Amino acid sequence: MGPEPRRRPPPWLRPTIRIRLTLLYGGMFLVAGVVLLTLIYILAAQTLTQGTPEFRIFGTDVRVGNVSCPGLPSLGTVGEINAAISDCLHDQREGALHSFLNHSLAALVGLTVVAFAFGYAMAGRVLSPLGRITRTAQRVAGSDLHRRIELGGPDDELKELADTFDQMLDRLDRAFESQRRFVANASHELRTPLAINRTLLEVQLADPAASPELAQLGKTLLATNERSEQLVEGLLLLARSENRVVDKKPVDVSEVAAQAVDQTREEAHAKGVALRGARQQVFVQGNGVLLERIALNLVQNAVRYNVPEGGWVEVVTESQPGCAVLVVANTGPVVPAYEVENLFEPFRRLRTERTGSDKGVGLGLSIVRSVVRAHDGSITAQPREGGGLIMRVVLPR
Repeated sequence: MGPEPRRRPPPWLRPTIRIRLTLLYGGMFLVAGVVLLTLIYILAAQTLTQGTPEFRIFGTDVRVGNVSCPGLPSLGTVGEINAAISDCLHDQREGALHSFLNHSLAALVGLTVVAFAFGYAMAGRVLSPLGRITRTAQRVAGSDLHRRIELGGPDDELKELADTFDQMLDRLDRAFESQRRFVANASHELRTPLAINRTLLEVQLADPAASPELAQLGKTLLATNERSEQLVEGLLLLARSENRVVDKKPVDVSEVAAQAVDQTREEAHAKGVALRGARQQVFVQGNGVLLERIALNLVQNAVRYNVPEGGWVEVVTESQPGCAVLVVANTGPVVPAYEVENLFEPFRRLRTERTGSDKGVGLGLSIVRSVVRAHDGSITAQPREGGGLIMRVVLPR
């Protein structure tokens, strides 16, 4: 029998974030109220002290507290003297209230600043586990599935979220590790018999005593074997390129495009397709091998899916603010706009689906889109007027 699941206490007994925030902000309001009442009491006491003056008469000078009343008549009736004293007392109360108001406003501003600073600090302390979860999620997004949050502290909602996230990462790590092992094993298991078949066929074709029928059969089987090898390589590359590229280095996109053009030049010459285009030097951070695969697949597709005569392929690289742009345009058959997106799906071709072709295995553009996404870039396709496509790859610098 497995271990019994841990029983959680009732919600009102758990130190949940809701209860902690309630206690925290309630305590802050209580402390702020006590401080404010204390300051009001002190200021009010001072105001009352100033508002109960004592009368002192020095000859013709009458003082109410520490304030002289110059307007008091030295001679006059009792009513005139009482009216003058009332005016003096009123002025003194107005001054005391004005002073009380100024001190109260100053105290309020000071308490507001302290409350905001204390609340900001407390909010940061309460939400610090969320920052830790976010940073771990960002590292995981960079294909570092070995990271874990391992949040300590009270058994609240944030710890429950962190534990659930760690469990999810464990499952994802096992799944991706299983995928990596499968890709490695498939690479070996699929490549080895295909390589053996190719060697045997090449040896048989090299035999001068082979009959023409056997030689033709051997060529057909060799072409089929080569197509199977391309399919296996494409599938394995597509599986590997699904992950985000972590180990990035500066790569010159114009050099990558030039190498792709050089590798395709012979095939383009055989098909009568002209290669052209100006390539501006621009660097991006990425994997050189995968970026070369982007350019090579696009140029090969542009050459193979072209017009029988007078066709051309234009390969252009240019620098734009914050990104590098690779554009591959070509002449070719007319592509309806509604079929453009389907070209990026595996084993999909123009007006055909999952059918054989001597132009490829139907994974070229799928691999390109996968590699572009792994580099945080984007790729778009636009039909040309008169036929062909304009493929535009944007990679962040």
